[in-house]
Amino acid sequence: MKVNSFRILKDRTANGVMFFLTVASLLVIVVMGVGLYIKSAPIIQEYNLADLLFSSSWKPQKGEFGFLPFLMGTLLVTGIAIILALPVALLTAVYLTEYANSRVRKWMFPILDILAGLPSVIYGVWGTLLVVPWISTKLAPRFVDFSTGYTALAGGIVLGIMILPLLVSLFIELFMTIPNDLRDSSMSLGATRWQTIKHVVLRKSLPGILATVVLAISRAFGETIAVLMVCGNLPETPRSILEACYPLPALIANNYGEMLSLPLYEAALMFAALILFVVILLFNLISRIILYRIKPC
Repeated sequence: MKVNSFRILKDRTANGVMFFLTVASLLVIVVMGVGLYIKSAPIIQEYNLADLLFSSSWKPQKGEFGFLPFLMGTLLVTGIAIILALPVALLTAVYLTEYANSRVRKWMFPILDILAGLPSVIYGVWGTLLVVPWISTKLAPRFVDFSTGYTALAGGIVLGIMILPLLVSLFIELFMTIPNDLRDSSMSLGATRWQTIKHVVLRKSLPGILATVVLAISRAFGETIAVLMVCGNLPETPRSILEACYPLPALIANNYGEMLSLPLYEAALMFAALILFVVILLFNLISRIILYRIKPC
């Protein structure tokens, strides 16, 4: 009797501890959001929210805080990164899970882990030494008269290569969860391997692919050092991918700690952080809604 009571007590204690930790993890997100809002409240109260988000004038010395160039720069760089990385990652994962032999997988998996673990500053240096000169001397002259190479395209390329190992690794894990019985059933009915991949593996993995892409977008959206080194950091709305841009993370990293004596400057930087926080939360919320709608199918 005492043994059973002790087991019940242990079970309830474990349940209570796990519940507490779950609530605590959720509270961390709430505390972060509230803290960022409190810090950015002075500028939100001083200016109209639409003026902050849709104005292009960034002159802190004159009290002008327009975040549109930074928002457009962030969206442009992130969009380029996803467009470049997604098809490469998807096809690489398909090859490694469906076509490659064990020897190729043995070498590729550690390489992916190494690439995923490299500090972002290394990608930034690589982009500065190779991608920026290539854009400046080879690509940009075909379309514009002059470019320094420090462009949104450079940021997108570097960021796309940064998130590529993450996408490939997650896609591989996703495809490996598909039962082999489904593949065998498809091929026994006369389908080719590619038809099986297209209509069985990819279709069955669609919710997971969507969640993986959203996770990659969230990862890319907040990247700082790499994009800071190759984007040019010009506070103007980019009109093309061959112009310099200034993503929000680079704005925060470049300016926090400097010129904070200016009125509302710190609040403006905290508002930039709040925008990143809200956008990433919205991305994840939308992905969960879409996953919920797709899953029953």
